[in-house]
Amino acid sequence: MQGDPGSDPRVQELRAEITSTDHEIVGAVNRRLELVHRLKEHKAAMGYDFLDKGREEALLAELERENGGPLSAEGLRELHAELLDLTKRELG
Repeated sequence: MQGDPGSDPRVQELRAEITSTDHEIVGAVNRRLELVHRLKEHKAAMGYDFLDKGREEALLAELERENGGPLSAEGLRELHAELLDLTKRELG
């Protein structure tokens, strides 16, 4: 069946859900950045090192245990690594 997928009600519905989910993702990333910024400030005030490789590894292990898919374990590791890199770039 050929036609304009943009006029298909199911396509429109799924696209709207995807857009809504993307908005939620952006909101969650911004919230995470705000929290990490607050943590960074507190650690600096207390004289603690900002980066904690052990914490990063423990968080990834927790996320891997809780991941119910369909995101693969490899995809989760890539997403987590990119999120950490993005956070470090954004917060300096």
